[in-house]
Amino acid sequence: MGLSFFIQSACLVSLLLVSVTLVHAQKRVFDVANYGARGDGRTDSSKAFIDAWNGACQNIGGGTVLFPKGIFMVAPVVLLGPCKGSMELRFQGNLLASKKPSVFLGIDHWITVQRVNGLMINGGGTLDGLGADGWGYNDCLKNSGGCKQLPATLRLDFVTHGHIDTITSLNSKNTHINLFACKDVLISNVKIIAPGDSPNTDGIHIGSSQNIYIVDTHISTGDDCVSVLPGSQYINVTGVHCGPGHGISIGSLGRNAGESVSDLYVKNCRFVGTQNGVRIKTWAVDAKPGTVSRVSFEHIEMDNVDNPIVIDQEYCPGGGCSKQESSKVQIRDVKFNDIRGSSATKEAVTLKCSQSVPCQDIELKDIDLKNGGPGGPAVSLSYNVRGRTYGIQNPPSSVKPPVASSTELEDYSSTELEDYNW
Repeated sequence: MGLSFFIQSACLVSLLLVSVTLVHAQKRVFDVANYGARGDGRTDSSKAFIDAWNGACQNIGGGTVLFPKGIFMVAPVVLLGPCKGSMELRFQGNLLASKKPSVFLGIDHWITVQRVNGLMINGGGTLDGLGADGWGYNDCLKNSGGCKQLPATLRLDFVTHGHIDTITSLNSKNTHINLFACKDVLISNVKIIAPGDSPNTDGIHIGSSQNIYIVDTHISTGDDCVSVLPGSQYINVTGVHCGPGHGISIGSLGRNAGESVSDLYVKNCRFVGTQNGVRIKTWAVDAKPGTVSRVSFEHIEMDNVDNPIVIDQEYCPGGGCSKQESSKVQIRDVKFNDIRGSSATKEAVTLKCSQSVPCQDIELKDIDLKNGGPGGPAVSLSYNVRGRTYGIQNPPSSVKPPVASSTELEDYSSTELEDYNW
């Protein structure tokens, strides 16, 4: 991951903003109220939503679907493309999801947009998933064979050149924003809010997508603030507040052969009271080969975070996994730079890599994390890691340098601690 990628990222964000703004100027407006929607908080406005979308989608040049001020009840909808121009969803009012289990159980979405080239979602309104009506049904860890799917608030599937800006996602029943097979999407100035104990309420879920930019966004939720799933590449996360939540994560990977994530860049983010900070997680049980490469976490502030820096290649959220198996996912070229603040536990840095495919080219530079909880001074633990350390190392790093000549080793500041027996 070089400087050219970061310059390219900044240019692409600017181009996205300019192109989306120009494309959506002077759009014909399709007000859902003209199709029968009522902002009274009681009337089902789903059909009006779909009819307004279809009208705008088939209009030459596309159009704007407007939810004016008010409270609109909306059941699960799928908004289909391709359209005859770029589309805008302007949520000025608030949308409420269904409270009825017969409507939302066993379905993966509340609002889905599919196969659209050129999409703006904005307006300053709120998508209220009414998550408390669904969280009690989330029992998949205990009932993997019989649990029922719960809806993500907003799903974008096969969307290109998109921009989600200045909306609020509140109390999703599952993931708040899910991107699948998307390309060139910017998410900016978005608020994502759910209680810290709400199950599986990931903030932004990214899978099989490229050129995704998350900027100046506040995420407080019960699971990962941002989760980057297999098939994703060129993901840029900048200026995100995360907390409560489970941090910003890659994975999990290793369930299927050939899974990969590359070119993730996380910068200038703040984590407050989260379970994890920055994390990479892969399965060891029944694991398949895969790769994680070219990843950078830099200029990160940790405030009372349980596990600020984590590589976990023994990921097993349900427990009961065998310790005899080893992950087959190769992790390489990962940089942790200028990460500072406080850990809520003694283990401020935990790099638990695979015995069969050890982590390679791991770099820690200017790490300054103090233990704000019990147990004494913070520690840095590593297992099957090869890499380099530079600058401040607080706590002292146990990362081992790669095999090199004595002359090469003199050029680096590396500290070895006794191997930790996991």
